[in-house]
Amino acid sequence: MTGYGKSVLQLPTKKVTIELKSLNSKNLDLNARMPSIYREKELAIRKVLADKLVRGKVDFSIYVEATAEDTSSQINTPVVKQYIAQLKEVVDGDTTELLKMAVRFPDALNTIREEIDENEWHTIEAEIRKAIDDLVDYRLNEGKVLEQDFNARIRSIEDILDQVIAMDPERVEGVRERLLKGVTELKEKYDENRFEQELVYYIEKFDITEEKVRLKNHLNYFAESMKSNESNGKKLGFISQEMGREINTIGSKSNYAPMQQLVVQMKDELEKIKEQLLNVL
Repeated sequence: MTGYGKSVLQLPTKKVTIELKSLNSKNLDLNARMPSIYREKELAIRKVLADKLVRGKVDFSIYVEATAEDTSSQINTPVVKQYIAQLKEVVDGDTTELLKMAVRFPDALNTIREEIDENEWHTIEAEIRKAIDDLVDYRLNEGKVLEQDFNARIRSIEDILDQVIAMDPERVEGVRERLLKGVTELKEKYDENRFEQELVYYIEKFDITEEKVRLKNHLNYFAESMKSNESNGKKLGFISQEMGREINTIGSKSNYAPMQQLVVQMKDELEKIKEQLLNVL
């Protein structure tokens, strides 16, 4: 969701700068700053931004810099002259000094409320859309980098999972040997059939076949979901949560140190994916 867009427009009497910044946020959090003359257009601007940007902490600003003789304030000449005349009755001073004093008095300046020139606004609105497009392009470029990173980490988790699958028979045999060793050390006679039954129950209890299959499916689903043209950051977040559940279950069931080390590696890769998902729209 991180992005930046800017557009500068030179009008006959002013320079208008439009700036957009976007950071990560679960929802759209829009802050708009603009001159009072454009406030009546704020709701329309917010709608365009919401439609285009969807989510993110967005700062939108319009800066106006006068570049010609264009001012909304004018000297109220009759009032200023009256002030000067009154001041001369009080003190005998230089006219320039009296003028400096007079323009500070109330009503010495008339402020004319500006009205939006609709033709001018259409031009500004087009520049706003350009700034939005710049921000969207920025997001897309960042998204391509994230996509490459996600694909690399998904492949890494798949490779580690393949190692887990290959190690599983060794793990089961290790469990069998530990149990047999424990029973043998008791130096007591035991029913071999009963032992085999208990062993099967124990191994089934710690069987990770379902978790391996589900994790594989989640990894494939994550990769497929990244190809969507629509906003799917939250969806990818949900899939990553499901991936985490399966990895945690494999770790808790493994009861085998070498496999648990592989589980830690998968958790590390998944945690890096989750961190970057905060920046996906």
